[in-house]
Amino acid sequence: MNRRQVVAAMAGLGLTGGSLWVAQNGLSGIQPRDTDQLPIRVETLDARGSSAGETAVPTPGTVTVVDLFATWCAPCDDQLEILDAIRSEYTDVSFVSVTNERPSETLTRADISEWWNRNGGAWTVGLDPGSELLAAFGADGLPYIAIVDESGTVQFGHSGLAEDETLRDELDALV
Repeated sequence: MNRRQVVAAMAGLGLTGGSLWVAQNGLSGIQPRDTDQLPIRVETLDARGSSAGETAVPTPGTVTVVDLFATWCAPCDDQLEILDAIRSEYTDVSFVSVTNERPSETLTRADISEWWNRNGGAWTVGLDPGSELLAAFGADGLPYIAIVDESGTVQFGHSGLAEDETLRDELDALV
């Protein structure tokens, strides 16, 4: 192998290793793309901790944890469990989970509510079939967690599974 081939091979390994790290750890600190659109009103579902209607995301005037998920996303199940474990520690914080899945004949609102109940959700759950929240937060994968302060400024964004310690550190800095 000549020098150019060695350099190209090493660069490829670096990209592969970096891609593996991102896949396992997500991209922390992603800059939102268009948060001037926030808050966005979403339809809410009748499920444990949630009632049918609509809500603004993030919750105006309140520190808000926004969880973007999908029912087909296995790490989203784990993220829901982590959020449920820490939620009781932050009674003044609003927790909202939203899927961009589109209800249809094959995936109904009832199906999403059943998934929610089966996976331990116990706070507001909503629908964003137009993916407006994904775009506003600059989310590039699921699960995606954003923490928004009382003034509506995104203070934390994380694509991939966000660990409980990380979320506690971010929330403790705001409340």
